[in-house]
Amino acid sequence: MDEQPKKTKKLAPFLRTLLEVGFILFLFYSNLLMGEFTHSGLGQQHGLLWAVQDIFTFENLIIAIVLALIGYLVIELLRRRL
Repeated sequence: MDEQPKKTKKLAPFLRTLLEVGFILFLFYSNLLMGEFTHSGLGQQHGLLWAVQDIFTFENLIIAIVLALIGYLVIELLRRRL
């Protein structure tokens, strides 16, 4: 019975990190999707399915993961300093 809270405490920082990085990824991809419809206008011409296929590429995934990790590290640095 005492072992369950220890496992939860060990997983909590990992789950929080995963959640925050996932949220940054969501914001990145939603920003790209909105850009397809507002800035380039190609999403309006080709449709939603085309826009989703256009933004979900391997290159965008690598960029998103790297920037999400950098963003997470910056947020953690600011949290600890303030």
